[in-house]
Amino acid sequence: MIKITRALVSVSDKTGLIGFAKYLESKGVEIISTGGTLKTLTENGIKAIAIDDYTGFPEILDGRVKTLHPKVHGGLLGVVSNPEHKKKMEELKIPKIDLVVVNLYPFVQTVSKPGVQLDEAIENIDIGGPSMIRSASKNYRHTVVVTDPNDYKTVEESMKMNDGSVDADTSFLLMRKAFSHTALYDTAISSWFNKLAGEKFPDILNLSFTKKQKLRYGENPHQSAAFYEPLFSKSEFSPLQGKELSFNNMLDFDAAFHISALLPNNTVCIIKHLNPCGIAYADDILEAFRLAKRTDPISAFGGIIGIKGTVTGELAVLIGETFVEGVIAQKFDPAALEYFSKKPNVRLIEIANFQEALDEMDLRPIHHGMLLQDRDYATITEKDLKVVSKKQPTEEDIRGLMFAWSTVKFIKSNAIVYTEENATLGIGAGQMSRVDSVQLGASKALNVGLSVVGSYVASDAFFPFRDGIDAIAKVGAKAIIQPGGSIRDEEVIKAADEHGLIMVFTGMRHFRH
Repeated sequence: MIKITRALVSVSDKTGLIGFAKYLESKGVEIISTGGTLKTLTENGIKAIAIDDYTGFPEILDGRVKTLHPKVHGGLLGVVSNPEHKKKMEELKIPKIDLVVVNLYPFVQTVSKPGVQLDEAIENIDIGGPSMIRSASKNYRHTVVVTDPNDYKTVEESMKMNDGSVDADTSFLLMRKAFSHTALYDTAISSWFNKLAGEKFPDILNLSFTKKQKLRYGENPHQSAAFYEPLFSKSEFSPLQGKELSFNNMLDFDAAFHISALLPNNTVCIIKHLNPCGIAYADDILEAFRLAKRTDPISAFGGIIGIKGTVTGELAVLIGETFVEGVIAQKFDPAALEYFSKKPNVRLIEIANFQEALDEMDLRPIHHGMLLQDRDYATITEKDLKVVSKKQPTEEDIRGLMFAWSTVKFIKSNAIVYTEENATLGIGAGQMSRVDSVQLGASKALNVGLSVVGSYVASDAFFPFRDGIDAIAKVGAKAIIQPGGSIRDEEVIKAADEHGLIMVFTGMRHFRH
């Protein structure tokens, strides 16, 4: 047990401060405080000792130095059960500080403001605060540390149950939170300066994420999981309704969001196990949904639907004709919400700002480390296309090929997609050979009664052999868009010319492992 008789209080976030300080005062706890915290306490009638009166040394250098003093850190770090510590503290007249209540200068909030200047950011780097937190945390068996206003109640309850003392388990819990608090703070500073310097791949990569929610379960029900969001951005994945999200749900919602965000307005994509099973856009969102679903209505069962647009009541009814796990959209109108309220298990997520953060990075854990890369946001324009076939594309063909190219980047490699000008027809994903993906995509379309005759075909990487071209010609497709770059490009182009196919090269690959 740690008897609380003296507390040092210095906080930037003053949420709940007055109530907690009044409780401490009612228990006869001596309070030492600094700067703005001291002012707030005294204005609310709470007696507190100024830090410079306590140390006998004034705050200096515009407040940069105020708690960096042996009387402070000796009081925090003294092991009172150690006779030598106790003797030295008595000799130097260093009282024991039993409780330190500290949270830090608002560095993250400061650097998140548009146009923040370097000098302002630097002045919001806390020095004394982390030092006090670390001192108290190291000595948690004798000093209680509180960094989160939500824990004031925890300390109060422990003191009430233990006659003014805090139990060892509570102090241990608060110590763990305190070290995480300073680690998060230091990571924020390191990350911001790396970003300022334009360094995306520093020699030391510091990552900090805060837990937003516990998930229903992981990839399988026997696996536990949670969702964390990065320090400098807040996720908008807050369901409006539906069952608790699982690990797989989150992955599929994320995929649906990213695909829809990068495509035109009124885009609908249907995701199943991280792969799109249908993508389309149209002037009418209802038509876009019909086109997306027709690509693979069987796989659409139990999928996640992403919509860059508004879900109306009429669209909600169409969606509800098939079982879906959830819908993520820019907006749900009242009629849609009313309809889905009768299907309470369907998860709904609304993200009004369906725009990509183009500086997002792609993190991939592996068994002994982490891989980091830019997300694949690269795009091309019509001017980047190189027509390599004898047959030339029309403007309509170019539009169809560009749509096919914009969708194939979201398909697992090896990836082949057959499309019309604005909608997918057949998708071949995740095969070990490219010709297998070619055949799979065509057969998926034919299985649901869709013709790929006259279709546009996109390949995420080059064709290593002409067999893929022969297979595409066999099903009657019209044009192919692919990166090019194979040692057999001449053979592949020759095959396209033999079959009267249009072929264009992009010079860009879109592998998605």
